[in-house]
Amino acid sequence: YCAVYQSDHQRNSCPSHNESSLLGRTEENQSTWQGFTKKVRLLVPYLWPRGNVFLQLLVIFCLGLLGIERAINVFVPIYYKNIVNELTDGRSWHTVATTVCIYVVLKFLQGGGAGASGFVSNMRSFLWIRVQQFTNRVVQVRLFAHLHSLSLRWHLGRKTGDVLRSIDRGTSSINSLLSYIVFSIFPTIADIVISIIYFITYFNAWFGLIIFICMVLYLTLTIIITEWRTKFRRDMNQQDNNAKSKAVDSLLNFETVKYYNAENYEVSRFEDTILKYQVSEWKTQASLAFLNQTQNGIIGGGLLAGSLLCAYFVTEGKFKVGDFVLFGTYIIQLYTPLNWFGTYYRMIQNSFIDMENMFKLFEEEEEVKDEVNAGSFHYTAGKVEFENVHFSYTNGKEILKDVSFTVLPGQTVALVSSWTLGAGKSTIIRLLFRFYNIQGGCIRIDGQDISKVKQRSLRAHIGVVPQDTVLFNDNIRDNIRYGRISASDQEVEEAAIAADIHDKIMAFPEAYDTQVGERGLKLSGGEKQRVAIARTILKAPQIILLDEATSALDTQTERNIQASLAKVCANRTTIVVAHRLSTIIGADQILVISNARIAERGRHEELLVKGGIYADMWMKQQQAQDSDSSSDTEAKDRKSEKLQAQSTSSGHSH
Repeated sequence: YCAVYQSDHQRNSCPSHNESSLLGRTEENQSTWQGFTKKVRLLVPYLWPRGNVFLQLLVIFCLGLLGIERAINVFVPIYYKNIVNELTDGRSWHTVATTVCIYVVLKFLQGGGAGASGFVSNMRSFLWIRVQQFTNRVVQVRLFAHLHSLSLRWHLGRKTGDVLRSIDRGTSSINSLLSYIVFSIFPTIADIVISIIYFITYFNAWFGLIIFICMVLYLTLTIIITEWRTKFRRDMNQQDNNAKSKAVDSLLNFETVKYYNAENYEVSRFEDTILKYQVSEWKTQASLAFLNQTQNGIIGGGLLAGSLLCAYFVTEGKFKVGDFVLFGTYIIQLYTPLNWFGTYYRMIQNSFIDMENMFKLFEEEEEVKDEVNAGSFHYTAGKVEFENVHFSYTNGKEILKDVSFTVLPGQTVALVSSWTLGAGKSTIIRLLFRFYNIQGGCIRIDGQDISKVKQRSLRAHIGVVPQDTVLFNDNIRDNIRYGRISASDQEVEEAAIAADIHDKIMAFPEAYDTQVGERGLKLSGGEKQRVAIARTILKAPQIILLDEATSALDTQTERNIQASLAKVCANRTTIVVAHRLSTIIGADQILVISNARIAERGRHEELLVKGGIYADMWMKQQQAQDSDSSSDTEAKDRKSEKLQAQSTSSGHSH
């Protein structure tokens, strides 16, 4: 029994973490069995591998092995009793040897020692690996696809650490849950029912009553205590998620930490979360120890009562010694799965807790959905129309009010504003790409309402160069190739040449195989932006959206890339979000956005003559450039005077 309880304790003392504030906190005292039918209904499709006949046969075969195990569990104690009786009665060596051999074979199939797996169990576990892998793969792929289908708004508000922890623990919990229910709970219930029937039939009703009472007490107290300690488990998982989230945020923002010399603060904050986690962990482990002791007392009491009764019948001559051995063997064999029943109940409950966040992720609704029977977008010329568009990220603050404009095929339209933050320029880009649904009005491309067509078909014709470029932690070649996965190495290099970054890449020791690091941090801001431009050039879209595409570049590089972009955008409909007005002088139309509306529109010369917001912006930028130029000239003069002074000093010294 010590081995069984030790194993039980070890399996329950390993924390299986989840539950965070990711999508709202679950009530502390809410039972994990709430919504049980719904959860099981979600799990069933993963148990039966649809479309794979081989795995379906494996499932059936494993269930057959499960039935064989139940039969073996009955015959093992019976043959042990027969050995004792035959030895006591002085049977022949041949008879005893035959019985012993049968017993050993059954024991080999069943497994030796408390809780040890036998041949049948090991074979079932081996065959189940493929089914388990299928389940794991299907769950992870489905959840990953679901996360990618969620809106930009959700992704901007997510906590990456929480999401990753929820996915990891949720998928592993599904495997555990299916295994516990199919191969532990059902077999244990079957073993208990069979044992009660057997003892009532071959012994008497008292033994069946003892087993029944112990079983009811054991299961009742296990369920009550486990439900009571659920709140400790949930709190422990939440504290664990908090600790991991802070660690992930701190590591992702390590530059900011170093800028402000806050290493000690971050370490101290992380240690505080660990201390809070350990307080909850202590409560969880203490309540587990109390539960184990309660189970131990019930099993010990049942074993004592049954053993005393059986010994009494032996002394009275009603039972043989072999019957006492049978009772002891069978009762221990019975209490072992009963003991594990408590363990599995806790494991199942913990798995439900660990799955709660994953279920919430599955329940997260897509904000931007394709309409039922939505058709594919058909590109013809590239005419873009905004008609009385209203949009707001949150209620009460409109970002765009009654915005209307038209971009004719092949034209370039620039979006500017008198201030750079929150004016709505980048919002227009996102709406055109259908990251959000508008609250009023209509957006059309080639006469087609973009809300009525499939998003994938729409985005296939649009290329975006964002203001803030984030690269994958991969090499430069694959980051550029992301614009068109099927592109050859030569096409990747041609795109890099067009983006004026090829020579820079070739100067790296590993050239195009250079790793860019997490989020592209090994590259400068200008290098990252040029990779993004190359990526869009490689996609070769018919409509191009430039969201301050050259904002991170120096003046000379900006001029080079403007020439490249001019070639790429030729004969393509282009919308440019710009801060530097000098980059959009040649635009066919410039839209000045102010107070969520289009305040001015026209060509560069027309807006200067008008003398409004745009003209004022142009004058200020020209003054700033003149100031920068004079500062550069003064700096060069000071440097020249310093060099001359050093030269004169060197001549005197010589």
